[in-house]
Amino acid sequence: MTDIVDTAANAGSFSTLVSAIKAAGLVETLKGAGPFTVFAPTDDAFAKLPEGTVEGLLKDLPKLKQILTYHVVSGKVMAADVVKLKSAKTVEGSEVKIDASNGGVKVNASTVTTPDVAADNGVIHIIDTVLLPA
Repeated sequence: MTDIVDTAANAGSFSTLVSAIKAAGLVETLKGAGPFTVFAPTDDAFAKLPEGTVEGLLKDLPKLKQILTYHVVSGKVMAADVVKLKSAKTVEGSEVKIDASNGGVKVNASTVTTPDVAADNGVIHIIDTVLLPA
C-alpha cells in the first residue's frame, strides 16, 4: 500500500488536491505516520468552486492550508465508524457535521461518493464538494 498523498496521486482524479497539498507544504505531514482520515474532494469537486477560487487559494497559502486541514481528521475513521458520528473535529480545529440519516453519508454539504480507500497511514473518503470552514 501507499501513503495518503501517493494513494491520491495514483488515483488520477485528485490532481488539484495533490497540487494544493504540495503548495501548502503538507506533503510531509500527510506522508507521516498518522493515522489520518482525509475527506478528499475530487478534481470535479474543485471545479464546482467559483472561477478563480483555486488560483486565488494557491496564492494565499495560510487560507489554503486552513481549508486543506479542514478535510483531515486525526485517526483512522472507517465508514462503519463515520456513520455513527454526528460531527468530527478536524486538524484545522473546527468540526465538520456528519449526517448518515438518509442512507448515504454527508460531511457538511458534501456527499461521500466512495468510502474507505485504504492507505498505509490512514483512510480516504472521496467527497463531491470542497469543504470550506465557517
